[in-house]
Amino acid sequence: MKETVSNLRFGMGLTALFLLITELIIGIKATGWIRSYLGDILVVMLIYSTVRTITPVKPDYCRMCGFLPTLVLLFAIIVEGLQFFNIADLLGIRNEILRTVIGTSFSAFDIFCYIIGIIPCYIAEIYLKRNVPSKE
Repeated sequence: MKETVSNLRFGMGLTALFLLITELIIGIKATGWIRSYLGDILVVMLIYSTVRTITPVKPDYCRMCGFLPTLVLLFAIIVEGLQFFNIADLLGIRNEILRTVIGTSFSAFDIFCYIIGIIPCYIAEIYLKRNVPSKE
């Protein structure tokens, strides 16, 4: 049973690493729709897989599937909302890397991209709920 959980966390960690490298390449090299939309779709998957790597697979405090993807989606929407208020400028952030991570321009379409990106995470949660043991 523990071996299954360890393998799952290792797999999620590899997924997170792959997504991080992909996001870095998109951030450095890509332009157009790939940077604007695909990057937003993948970022919620990156956050989900990173958190899923370090959190319990099936927390006892939450029996419903979809709790973590919902939190990730809400986090992404809140960050996008802060972009509407130019949070990077309000905080006086000048570092270009940090400004890129936080984001500097609001787009309602980004929220749609986050929703598209979180769908595979909900599917993963359904799989985990059905196939991974409750206790670690």
